[in-house]
Amino acid sequence: MKKAVVVFSGGQDSTTCLVQAQARYDEVHAITFDYGQRHREEIDTARRLAKSFGIAAHKVMDVTMLGELAVSALTRDEIPVSGELQDNGLPNTFVPGRNILFLTLASIYAYQVGADTVITGVCETDFSGYPDCRDEFVKALNQAVSLGLDRGIRFETPLMWLDKAETWALADHYGHLDTVRQQTLTCYNGIQGDGCGTCPACELRSRGLNQYLADRVGVMARLHKKTGL
Repeated sequence: MKKAVVVFSGGQDSTTCLVQAQARYDEVHAITFDYGQRHREEIDTARRLAKSFGIAAHKVMDVTMLGELAVSALTRDEIPVSGELQDNGLPNTFVPGRNILFLTLASIYAYQVGADTVITGVCETDFSGYPDCRDEFVKALNQAVSLGLDRGIRFETPLMWLDKAETWALADHYGHLDTVRQQTLTCYNGIQGDGCGTCPACELRSRGLNQYLADRVGVMARLHKKTGL
């Protein structure tokens, strides 16, 4: 039996990964992290979606110590979300160590449930400038985790080389375009669906959706070329 664990936030990217995983694996588990993020709605959305998709198990893990350590606009209400870069060249929504922690804990969970694959929706093509979303980082951590667990855990990144339009096409390919559009939460201001429309996450999501809707055939063709779907 092929089993996978999806790092699941309830946003566009992780939900698209979840629906693809359900088509490709016999048993799918999801793990969601409560790290003291700006909007509790994110966790509620993840719970609702996991239940509606009927996955094998959905674990919500308390890792609020990350929020205590990592100062970011996503962990501090008093810091306004900004699209401008900080002095270090990173956006103020970057949460230091987040994916290091998430992927490590997801791997431990995979070890316990007998899954060989951990799936994450990180992306280097259309992303927010986060260093822990890069392919180089994911591969390096994957090697370290596999060595540490003495087991061949494989990190899968289905969206790594897709732009946002192609990510929408992927959700549509699996018949979940409307679900991903209406029921996920990507907005930094905590608004489900199309969101606030003005934060960096909403702007990226909206731009990709508009590109896909304007040229479905062309974007699907690009997706097929990249993925073989």
